[in-house]
Amino acid sequence: MNESFLRMLLLLHFAATLFMTGVIWFVQIVHYPLFANTGSTDFRTYEQRHSTLTTWVVAPPMLVEGVTALLLFWFRPTGVSTWQLSIGLALVAVIWLSTALVQVPCHNALSQGFDSTVHQRLVRTNWMRTATWSLRSLLVPWMVLSLFR
Repeated sequence: MNESFLRMLLLLHFAATLFMTGVIWFVQIVHYPLFANTGSTDFRTYEQRHSTLTTWVVAPPMLVEGVTALLLFWFRPTGVSTWQLSIGLALVAVIWLSTALVQVPCHNALSQGFDSTVHQRLVRTNWMRTATWSLRSLLVPWMVLSLFR
């Protein structure tokens, strides 16, 4: 693959990662904790609407981040190490697995009505994605710097 295309791909990857890091911190600190204050009579509708609307915000950058992580791993840009790309891809896998196996089932349960145990599990387990995206937000800029050195 063309080196200039790989540079653009890495910059797109960088933007998606930083965007999602900001989103996940907002969700972890503000959004998920506020679920407990929504009110039980309106919560089911609120959660269903939340899940639908949030998907429109997070699915595109998560897909961009995942696809670009794979492409960068396969067509390593000059200057970026294989281990940086491997760790980055592994962190993306952790995020996707956590989302699919933990957070989505919590949201599915909450869409039936507020349950404080499920809500607490959602907030507690979401720290895994928050920490993982935070690690990625350190790793990916390092990859960009490596590329432009």
